[in-house]
Amino acid sequence: MDVHGILDIAMFLTLIAALMMGYPVAFTLAGVALAFGLLGMALGIFEPSYFAAFPQRVFGTMGNATLTAVPLFVLMGVILERSRIAEDLLTTMGDLFGRLRGGLLFSTTLVGALLAASTGVVGATVVTMGLLALPAMIQRGYDVRIATGSIAASGTLGQIIPPSIVLILLGDVLANANQRAQLQLGKPTADAVSVGDLFAGALLPGLLLVALYLAYQAFVAWTRPAAAPAGQGEYPKLDRVVQALVAPLLLILAVLGSILAGIATATEAAAVGAAGAALLAGHRLERDAGRGRGVLSRLVLVGGASLAWLVALRMVVDTPALIGQPGAIAQLAGSAAIILALLSGAGVLAGLWALHRAGAMAPALTSTTSITAMVFTILIGAALFTLVFRGLGGDDWVASMLAAVPGGLTGALFFTFAVMFVLGFFLDFIEICFVVVPLVATPLIIMGADPVWLGVMMAMVLQTSFLTPPFGFALFYLRGVSPPQVTTWDIYQGVAPFILLQLLAVAIIWLAPSVVTWLPGLLYR
Repeated sequence: MDVHGILDIAMFLTLIAALMMGYPVAFTLAGVALAFGLLGMALGIFEPSYFAAFPQRVFGTMGNATLTAVPLFVLMGVILERSRIAEDLLTTMGDLFGRLRGGLLFSTTLVGALLAASTGVVGATVVTMGLLALPAMIQRGYDVRIATGSIAASGTLGQIIPPSIVLILLGDVLANANQRAQLQLGKPTADAVSVGDLFAGALLPGLLLVALYLAYQAFVAWTRPAAAPAGQGEYPKLDRVVQALVAPLLLILAVLGSILAGIATATEAAAVGAAGAALLAGHRLERDAGRGRGVLSRLVLVGGASLAWLVALRMVVDTPALIGQPGAIAQLAGSAAIILALLSGAGVLAGLWALHRAGAMAPALTSTTSITAMVFTILIGAALFTLVFRGLGGDDWVASMLAAVPGGLTGALFFTFAVMFVLGFFLDFIEICFVVVPLVATPLIIMGADPVWLGVMMAMVLQTSFLTPPFGFALFYLRGVSPPQVTTWDIYQGVAPFILLQLLAVAIIWLAPSVVTWLPGLLYR
């Protein structure tokens, strides 16, 4: 092995060791890259021009329109959490299913899926459901293991159900990797990969996981009635169900529907989601404060209705039947869009003011800013790391290593997923997306892997590792908010069946790639 290969391996191992020792991720990435870049220059095997390209990489990252969706989706989820809309969703769904045997398990899974589609952040979902659902299940006599397993597994659905932050980051990385792969294959005009492709590809696998969870919970409720007893009490009133469920569902449908229908980019849909969350939160907080019929609350309702009509107008105008119609129709649609935009904007401002009056605006913005700053700082450090790694010939080393794995593409994929699964015990998904995926994605695509299928499989593998003892992040989140009588061993036992279900879902997607590729092919090809 030449000096290039030794430095590549040493650089990667040094990074992993430093991260496991707990050093800050972004500065570790940049520091390791700088140290090995200078060492490579001293040995005469690293060109300084790679450092000169770094500022251009940073400006390109900051100007990336796709990544703008990250802070908007984070803000959407934080607002829904701070305004207790997520809590309403969980308690109402629990009352709806509570009188059924295993009803709280079903409600936990369904709410986990809905929160995944509205927040996209695993930690927030697990903590929210752990605080609200777990005490209720224990009080009603549910087996602690099935209760904790259901909460942890449902909380990790945010990894795979769009609009997941993981899928947004993976989509951007895979788009660049696919472009490099196609250039190397001599196909510069091949179809690009977008975040919308990844969202569409992940939708059916996400629903498959939800169905597997529900089926297992129904089996437990049927075979072990004492572990998931039926509750007592009355069903919630219709107006409460409508207020708690219908509005969040419409928001989720507007966000996902506009992306999957191809009428909005992920960033545009994220803006709609953040605006809709502000409207929902404003109305909820005004109602709680006894001002549900006040001017501010009514303005929020008008803004929400206007935003809904604006999204619907965009969908209608973009239909093939209306494209190229006479100018009068286009002028009428434009005038209507301006009026609706002004009304919805006024409603959003009213919602934000309601959040401010309730003291929820500043914490929401602070949380969003800190998460966004963390993501982009790590991204900048990762950009320097990948530049130096490639300057030292790391791309060739990774490609030759994957090519040397027995079994061709199948062996290389299995090896990659196994490494990502193990790294998921110790590293956050952001670090894996920015460090590991750029190194392996291009060689795997060149070997024949479908980029959309590859991205969804990576998200599924990371989701499984986040749930696997003893290092799964979801388990740490849940343990931190569990009552004292719940032990760590209870949580480990509870998640074991759900890990098997996730591995079953991964096997299904591996053996039947059309589960991932069918919907993107139907919508975008």
